[in-house]
Amino acid sequence: MEENKEKGRDEIYSERVRAGKRTYFFDVKATRSNDYYLTITESKRRFKDDGFFYEKHKIFLYKEDFHKFVDALNETVNHVKTELLPEVDFSQFDNNESDESKTVNVADEDSDLKWD
Repeated sequence: MEENKEKGRDEIYSERVRAGKRTYFFDVKATRSNDYYLTITESKRRFKDDGFFYEKHKIFLYKEDFHKFVDALNETVNHVKTELLPEVDFSQFDNNESDESKTVNVADEDSDLKWD
């Protein structure tokens, strides 16, 4: 991936997930002092009278919070799957990726994400 400079921050790595009308970007960036953080951006294409624009929402996630974030995300998704929607077969959503997007199932009962 080419390095991209944005206001003094180097973009190190990026993943894009297309999900219907939304696109999610997971970007690893570096500060000037070579400290790393993650930005998670939700982008939605919206239409106006004179064309369209992208509405974006961004979360900044710092390395000291990676474990807490992933743990909370796994717990929350597992709660929805087991307590709120136990009748839904979530495997129907697996392997539904295009070549342009990569997704990670963060809440499969068999595997939890690990940030080492």
